[in-house]
Amino acid sequence: MEESNELSRRNFIKKTSLATVATLSMSPLAAATLAGGKMQKEVALKKNDIILFQGDSITDASRKKDDLNGNSPAGLGSGYAFLAAAQLLHQHAGKDLKIYNRGISGNKVYQLAERWEKEALDLKPNVLSLLIGVNDFWHMIQGKYSGSVKTYHDDYKTLLERTKEKLPDVKLIIGEPFAVPGIKAVDDKWFPAFNEYRQAAQEIATSFNAVFIPYQSIYEKAQKKAPGAYWTYDGVHPTLAGAQLMANAWLETIKG
Repeated sequence: MEESNELSRRNFIKKTSLATVATLSMSPLAAATLAGGKMQKEVALKKNDIILFQGDSITDASRKKDDLNGNSPAGLGSGYAFLAAAQLLHQHAGKDLKIYNRGISGNKVYQLAERWEKEALDLKPNVLSLLIGVNDFWHMIQGKYSGSVKTYHDDYKTLLERTKEKLPDVKLIIGEPFAVPGIKAVDDKWFPAFNEYRQAAQEIATSFNAVFIPYQSIYEKAQKKAPGAYWTYDGVHPTLAGAQLMANAWLETIKG
């Protein structure tokens, strides 16, 4: 199965043009200077906008996969995407927004790419929110995946190049992959290596002029109020309180 997955990822790379990969040892500021980019702080919504949440299980949150309707409680799952969508629809009732969740548990970046045409591009989102990366690292240290931080960076960059080619005006929101140390799944093997994935996501956000949500520091700050296990039950997946924490941070990126 793993060999098949790796072959699939390689085929994806061969089919998609790759730009020069930024040096991962660079700071996010240096990467931004090199790319001539900057990071957005907010996204302005317009009437009839389509908003799409994409990612892995943190976004999926047990959504009903056969409910493909916009603004559907079952289709949005029970996590941060649902909570953020509910607040958006309440606050912007006059804008007739359509909000979708297409996160799938276990996904890595190349698996997003395999379903990207149907489950992202065909929806023609005006706002695309991405949270991906924890499985690219987690499955690697478990020996279930042979990718690296360079693989993650390459695949992510290529995916967004493909997205911008088809949807040049799409507004991007990129969530930082996060992990809370010392809680069940997140042991000593995670750090400092996982920090490189966090940095790669931030550099990608900068180079694509996206909004960046620093979830790692958000969880760290939250632990001043309550211990990590209050916010995430295994170090990766949020509790109900953690989902609200993430939804609040996501909503702060919306202007007005």
